[in-house]
Amino acid sequence: MYRVSIVGTGYVGLCSGVGFASKGFKVITSTSDAEKADMINRGIPPFYEPGLEDVLKAVVEKGNLKCTTDREEAILDTDMTFIASGTPSQPDGSINLEYIEASSREIGKALRKKASYHLVVVKSTVVPGTTQNLVKPTIEEVSGKKCGAGFGLCMNPEFLREGSAVQDTLHTDRVVIGEFDKRSGDMLESFFKSFHSDNLPPIIRVNLPTAELIKYANNSLLATKISFINEIASICQKIPGTDVTKVAEAVGLDHRINPRFLNAGLGYGGSCFPKDVKALIAKSEELGYSPVLLKAVEAINENQPLQAVTMAKKLLGNLKGKRIAILGLSFKPNTDDIREAVSMKLITRLLKEGAQIVAYDPQAMDNVKDVIGEKIECAASPLECIRGADCAILVTEWDEFKKLKPEDFVKNMATPILIDGRRIYDPKEFGGKLKFMAIGLG
Repeated sequence: MYRVSIVGTGYVGLCSGVGFASKGFKVITSTSDAEKADMINRGIPPFYEPGLEDVLKAVVEKGNLKCTTDREEAILDTDMTFIASGTPSQPDGSINLEYIEASSREIGKALRKKASYHLVVVKSTVVPGTTQNLVKPTIEEVSGKKCGAGFGLCMNPEFLREGSAVQDTLHTDRVVIGEFDKRSGDMLESFFKSFHSDNLPPIIRVNLPTAELIKYANNSLLATKISFINEIASICQKIPGTDVTKVAEAVGLDHRINPRFLNAGLGYGGSCFPKDVKALIAKSEELGYSPVLLKAVEAINENQPLQAVTMAKKLLGNLKGKRIAILGLSFKPNTDDIREAVSMKLITRLLKEGAQIVAYDPQAMDNVKDVIGEKIECAASPLECIRGADCAILVTEWDEFKKLKPEDFVKNMATPILIDGRRIYDPKEFGGKLKFMAIGLG
């Protein structure tokens, strides 16, 4: 059974490592953060993800996973290394590859001391050409070895969803292997056949840049579906009697389309879609091509959160001094991630309008406090959040918000006004008892 090391203990690195370790593989994760390494070795994940803590504790107790700050040790003691370093955006939207280059150099230093063949697998999301033109020559230069002889090289994009990452690792719907050569691809395919055993998904073997592009194409298409249905929602809002949820339901029954990612709302966020769409736009323009559709997807998404502000103004008038309750801060349910979250864009705009903000989220409160500080008030429960508010805006569709009834808003709010930014409430039930507006409701 292969021994695996992972460079990076962020979302992708840790969830992948825990998944591998749960199937019996010996996994060494590595980080430069000693405090984070200590947390992981005590079975405590550094971020919230449903189910992660239980599985992490189990694999640590079994001795299948450990975390170290000694990256060289991790690489020398394993057969293959997955690069799961971050790839943040530059100010212009292009990808920042400094962490990928740094990880490649560290791997190269370790491989200089290793006599046996070692497989390097890029799992980070990187623009086409990165593995071939940055990772490969960097490792070759530092290690003194030639790719294909001294070490193997693959690109293996991840398709993890925050909120279900552990299950997605264990039960992915496909494995994409971008290979430098057949030996590299064969070794990685052998690993995944052992990992998935009798539940082996389709395996697609391609060259390095194709694998890199598959990840961007995948996320960009999902982002496009979201922006498309939000465009239809904006049209619905201009036509009395129309409802985007019914439009999406009917359209989604077409087997060529399917209903996933056709939920109208205040836009997409998170660590993937915004960053990946921007990076693909920037890479395309670098190649001399202007991606008109992707630019439109991005533009629609940038404007979408402001729909809630427009609705609030329509119902309240001037927002200066008004108390606005924000229900939900994480970019989606079942995570504490606020990267590119709609809530942050919405709060920033509402503060500019002079509104007073009170917010509640089951998991993301501490992260928001770190970013916004004392600019907003944080509540301890949904009811405390809406109490005395002039308007409530539903931003994230957490299950506990779905339990709220019209009476909760009428009883607790100074002015019972609700804007449903994720379409979780029945317009007939809520519209008859309080002032109610929703995305895509004419």
